[in-house]
Amino acid sequence: MDEERALYIVRAGEAGAIERVLRDYSDKHRATFKFESTDEDKRKKLCEGIFKVLIKDIPTACQVSCLEVLRILSRDKKVLVPVTTKENMQILLRLAKLNELDDSLEKVSEFPVIVESLKCLCNIVFNSQMAQQLSLELNLAAKLCNLLRKCKDRKFINDIKCFDLRLLFLLSLLHTDIRSQLRYELQGLPLLTQVLESAFSIKWTDEYESAIDHNGPPLSPQETDCAIEALKALFNVTVDSWKVHKESDSHQFRVMAAVLRHCLLIVGPTEDKTEELHSNAVNLLSNVPVSCLDVLICPLTHEETAQEATTLDELPSNKTAEKETVLKNNTMVYNGMNMEAIHVLLSFMEKRIDKGSSYREGLTPVLSLLTECSRAHRNIRKFLKDQVLPPLRDVTNRPEVGSTVRNKLVRLMTHVDLGVKQIAAEFLFVLCKERVDSLLKYTGYGNAAGLLAARGLLAGGRGDNWYSEDEDTDTEEYKNAKPNINLITGHLEEPMPNPIDEMTEEQKEYEAMKLVNMLDKLSRRADVKDLHQDGG
Repeated sequence: MDEERALYIVRAGEAGAIERVLRDYSDKHRATFKFESTDEDKRKKLCEGIFKVLIKDIPTACQVSCLEVLRILSRDKKVLVPVTTKENMQILLRLAKLNELDDSLEKVSEFPVIVESLKCLCNIVFNSQMAQQLSLELNLAAKLCNLLRKCKDRKFINDIKCFDLRLLFLLSLLHTDIRSQLRYELQGLPLLTQVLESAFSIKWTDEYESAIDHNGPPLSPQETDCAIEALKALFNVTVDSWKVHKESDSHQFRVMAAVLRHCLLIVGPTEDKTEELHSNAVNLLSNVPVSCLDVLICPLTHEETAQEATTLDELPSNKTAEKETVLKNNTMVYNGMNMEAIHVLLSFMEKRIDKGSSYREGLTPVLSLLTECSRAHRNIRKFLKDQVLPPLRDVTNRPEVGSTVRNKLVRLMTHVDLGVKQIAAEFLFVLCKERVDSLLKYTGYGNAAGLLAARGLLAGGRGDNWYSEDEDTDTEEYKNAKPNINLITGHLEEPMPNPIDEMTEEQKEYEAMKLVNMLDKLSRRADVKDLHQDGG
């Protein structure tokens, strides 16, 4: 009934009436995502009617109402089949200011039309294979990049940027050819990185260092959404870029990694939004060549170095391990390096472990990232070893029992999901410099058996990668307990009493004769079995 009334007015009414009836339809169906099949033909005709209205010279308010209804109807894949034509796509491109002839975005009154047009294109491209093919033919990716450049440093049009980026993400997700076009022809890597810089309002203090204001306000909801969409689009653009071929590529990836470091050190408007932002940053960091991840840590400034020295002097002299890592003015410092970003990644990993579900999607990316960082960068590995596997003191409990990061990771080594189990074990193995004896000290043989069997290291030894030869230092507590540690379980066990010590001489003689008789019976059975085999 709603479609019939709307269709009647769209076909015969004037702009004011069309705006009112479509606004009513939009308000009523704003949250509708499933449609009755009985009204399918009416919805198709209503879509066709709306496109006919959009080609006319109508007021902006009427255009917005038309596009809002079209966005709602485009959620139904069946409706899009007859209306997804080149002509209709070009209508939406024109309204979204995606034609090369539109040089600027000066009329603020047109912004709602641009945003709604981009929303419609997102739905149509996502739900229609024909629209996806037409996007290639119309060179939609290049037009979207051009619109992004028009939006550069214009914070008051964040909605336009956000849906422009979402459409770029969808296109690059659905078409591998567009990924290559974005990366090389359209210079998507520096363009999208600049979008992130703008969203984060980054101020560079060095080539790959940005100023971090720990007391600054959180990102606004619009800035956060815009950044998330840019991160997702960048992930698609860089998904096959594990190997750097040119020096210019290396520089660009380092710039992007520095931007992502900044991203990890800021927060969004809510805790959930911050986690979503950091999750997408982690995914993108996984695509950065590992040689370029050195920018995640940076040397301290002269002022920070002086502060670190003061903090170290304040620590008791017997706290040798703790003196390696200090926290001063919200800055995590290790060995003269700022480790804030790595500490955020470690905290993010622990939160994902604590969730207790969706480990493959939510946990393995950050675990893989930390593993590769540790394997390639010595300072990162040593810092993570200090945080995850500090010198052992209390070994009365099994390695998997407890609430420390080490305990949680050891529990994952026997997880039912093979991928999760492997990457958790690999991370701990790398922190131990791929030395079997060091791994067993922290995990026990039982928990590590799966990894060692897969690596052919059940008999001991070390992995294939080379690490520095600095030695682990055992605490006095561990040295004293070591002779009584069960190598299988990895924890201290009190010596079991010898049952023979409590027996009388008669009991000992009785047990000895009992054992002799049992051995005699076994011997006789073996002889009988041999006779039967010879007779056969």
